[in-house]
Amino acid sequence: MTDKVIENNQVTMMGEIVSPFSFSHAIFGEGFYMVDLKVNRLSESADIIPLMVSERLIDVTEDYQGYYIAVNGQFRSYNRHEERKNRLVLSVFAREIEFVESMEESARSNQIYLDGYICKEPIYRKTPLGREIADLLLAVNRPYGKSDYIPCICWGRNARFASGFAVGERCEIWGRIQSREYMKKLDEETLEKRVAYEVSVSKLELREE
Repeated sequence: MTDKVIENNQVTMMGEIVSPFSFSHAIFGEGFYMVDLKVNRLSESADIIPLMVSERLIDVTEDYQGYYIAVNGQFRSYNRHEERKNRLVLSVFAREIEFVESMEESARSNQIYLDGYICKEPIYRKTPLGREIADLLLAVNRPYGKSDYIPCICWGRNARFASGFAVGERCEIWGRIQSREYMKKLDEETLEKRVAYEVSVSKLELREE
């Protein structure tokens, strides 16, 4: 796996571990575990970001809730089959983890860079208050022919710019990962609270091939 491939999907974040580890899956005898990371926003609120961690990176038998860590990794997706259809599941795949004493107010605690391809027509809309929004789905190539499908949301001028993107165009994106709660209608009577993860875009550029 070359560094060139890794460069197209880079995440750095810092936050507080707020859950125990739970087993996800194993590949070639290496176990991978999920843990939730609370990442503060500039406002008073915070995002809870799911982190996938190898048992070779950290002692997953320990309870690290309340500890602060700095993480370098990638934003990854996979399709989970449920309710007769596939659901896109997103998490940050940790490549490096470092324990930190505390969170500095000035720390850039949530940054992502992606270089991928528009794989769905952008959805452009305006809120009732006139705020412009555009939703993008970016396919970011991984080694061995795989890709991650990353939902991205643009605002204002970026939304207007992104609304003209065509499927297949190559795009670079800078931003932050955010979590958002929403209600999923399961049937006529049942609503279920779910959490979506997406990239809130601060800057984007089209790239020539």
